[in-house]
Amino acid sequence: MSRIGKQPIIIPAGVDVKISEDLITVKGPKGSLEIAVPRLVKIEMKDQEIICSITNQENKEQKSMWGTTRSNVQNIITGATEGFSKQLEINGVGHKATMEGAKLVLNVGFSHPVEYPQTEGIELAVEKNVITVSGINRQRVGQVAAEIRAIKKPEPYKGKGIKYIDEYIRRKAGKVAKGSD
Repeated sequence: MSRIGKQPIIIPAGVDVKISEDLITVKGPKGSLEIAVPRLVKIEMKDQEIICSITNQENKEQKSMWGTTRSNVQNIITGATEGFSKQLEINGVGHKATMEGAKLVLNVGFSHPVEYPQTEGIELAVEKNVITVSGINRQRVGQVAAEIRAIKKPEPYKGKGIKYIDEYIRRKAGKVAKGSD
């Protein structure tokens, strides 16, 4: 039994939800999103709630899609009303980021600046050494943040590189000089 799948999704005021046989469309103040519904999960709207259910609770495939579908529907409703954002921090001497038009330009210790183009539906903002990635699609926000982080991952000795704000970098001890006997 899925604990997540059983929970109803409350539709906030100002959000328009349309459910067809294989597609859910959500329109909110931030924008419009749609998601495909797997054929194994049944979705109904009662009053201001969306309820996900499956026909056979013994079927492993149906059970696995039940909670996932409910979470995905909740994410598009949250995205259409509030949006999502991730923050990345740049650490290191001389490491910096700037916005030049629609491109994010990173100077992170390479012999050349690295340019990251702004993708559709995602907003990039730079303030001092913090890059904010925001948008209405949770998957895209996470993907763009991961791609920016992958340009220069934080290293374990001094912590230089690009990391998530809430990420902890496990530090290693450097080389220890051996004393003379």
